[in-house]
Amino acid sequence: MRVYGQAQALTDFPVPLIPGPLYLRVSTEDQDLQRQEAIIGHARASGYYVAAVYREKASGARSDRPELLRMIEDLQPGEVVIAEKIDRISRLPLVEAERLVDAIKAKGARLAVPGIVDLSELAEASSGVAKVVLQGVQDMLLRVALQIARDDFEDRRERQRQGIDLAKSAGRYRGRKPNAKVHEQIIALKGGGCSIAETARLAGVSVSQVKRVWAQNQAKVKIEYLGEGAPKTASEYMGDY
Repeated sequence: MRVYGQAQALTDFPVPLIPGPLYLRVSTEDQDLQRQEAIIGHARASGYYVAAVYREKASGARSDRPELLRMIEDLQPGEVVIAEKIDRISRLPLVEAERLVDAIKAKGARLAVPGIVDLSELAEASSGVAKVVLQGVQDMLLRVALQIARDDFEDRRERQRQGIDLAKSAGRYRGRKPNAKVHEQIIALKGGGCSIAETARLAGVSVSQVKRVWAQNQAKVKIEYLGEGAPKTASEYMGDY
């Protein structure tokens, strides 16, 4: 979701600041509001004006995050995308992550992430070979950070898989419980006439999750009304949504 009222007007500052949106991936509301305020405060201290805040729950390993895509669509030339960590922007494979960064650059904007040296202003003030070298170093640093974020994601996923395998072998694994509250919200939004994309944006989930939950709900409803002749799996509906 896009959150307004989180940043002061440009006229409140004695010196010009660089405008840009703040992108957050969130979990619990109270904790995330505290994080948001802390990041905004740090951004102001670093010379940025937070023009808008985009918040969503979708994983950084997904490329179809509604708020991230909407943020890129809203970007204006000269803006700086502010992220708490590089993995908040992407845990995608390097090729896909670079496409995401290229989409930001194509809008005339750039990415600011703590822990990654920002040489962009120095590069802009340089010329000739020096400018090319500085831009190359900046791109290399970003690629390394994106690859580290992906490696960390894959390491975590592998450890999780190993833990699940051990739990299964010990007869203790019962599977991941679905988030009933999110599922109910998806069904209410989609059933109320929202499109799949709009439902995903409002619920803060991916488009694929909306399709899956809605298909499962439709299968359940049809089974209840038609009885034995109805399809028994939600996958039979996936081609229609």
